[in-house]
Amino acid sequence: MKTSDFYYELPQELIAQDPLEDRSGSRLLVLDKETGETKHRHFKDIIEYLNPGDCLVINDTKVIPARLIGSKVGTDAKIEVLLLKRKENDVWETLVKPGRKAKPGTKISFGDGILVGEVVDVVDEGNRLIHFEYEGIFEEILDRLGQMPLPPYITHQLQDKERYNTVYAVHEGSAAAPTAGLHFTPQLLEDIGKKGVDIARVTLHVGLGTFRPVKVEEVTNHHMHSEFYLIDEDAANKINRAKEQKKRVICVGTTSCRTIESAAGEDGRLKACSGWTEIFIYPGYQFKVLDGLITNFHLPESTLIMLVSALAGREHVLAAYEEAVREGYRFFSFGDAMLVV
Repeated sequence: MKTSDFYYELPQELIAQDPLEDRSGSRLLVLDKETGETKHRHFKDIIEYLNPGDCLVINDTKVIPARLIGSKVGTDAKIEVLLLKRKENDVWETLVKPGRKAKPGTKISFGDGILVGEVVDVVDEGNRLIHFEYEGIFEEILDRLGQMPLPPYITHQLQDKERYNTVYAVHEGSAAAPTAGLHFTPQLLEDIGKKGVDIARVTLHVGLGTFRPVKVEEVTNHHMHSEFYLIDEDAANKINRAKEQKKRVICVGTTSCRTIESAAGEDGRLKACSGWTEIFIYPGYQFKVLDGLITNFHLPESTLIMLVSALAGREHVLAAYEEAVREGYRFFSFGDAMLVV
């Protein structure tokens, strides 16, 4: 299986640069995973496709304003730091640009010295471990100085930081948003609950590795970066109950899907747990829990389009993407959505 098997042509103008004013006002392409048949709806219509007893799985991680612009102490050299993973004792694994200016011992000042970081080590793929010094509460300083780490294909400035978070985001720790969830409003979630659909909250802190391009031609040679996940007893019980009652488990986003598939036993049952996952789902994978998926339109040749293809078949997915291009759908993080059932 080749990476190039998952390529499609996308006009640049279809990459959404700004979120819609109404979160649930985006378009929705409904794909029948068995037949490949498609329907064109609006996202708020998704409630029509959810049945009483189904379980909707959402990822309640919260994106932190992890992009910091500072300067090398003693010079005017600008340095950009992206927080990837909190280690311990105020040490973070980071992505630094330009890396050549961030050798061990380098000090970087942010916000006129409100926050100062020192590079203490260089680790995998050139990432830097940085120890931060500050007075007060780190999260409050970050909220003041940091910017949302938008993907490189979004060139517009985000006016409202919260638009790159879901309305149900709680647990801080992601470097990128679980973007399928951006379409939900509190009212839509309330209506879904009133219909008798269970909503299970899981947490997976999304790392940038999820969105990195696949650089190998043979799909099976690609290695996923590890991401932390957590499933509590309430979520496990709701998901198990749906399976026991022959109802569907529908995940909101590839991150929710990867969480439950990582945690499930061979019998498809879940229990409360936490850990790190490097699961890579591509065609040929046998799903243990997942029945349906709500997702955005993903980059060509990405691990995300491979995951969707594992559920609905590569031919069906690529045909649906080509139809979405013809119909002028908006793509990627702030774009329209797809329901695969």
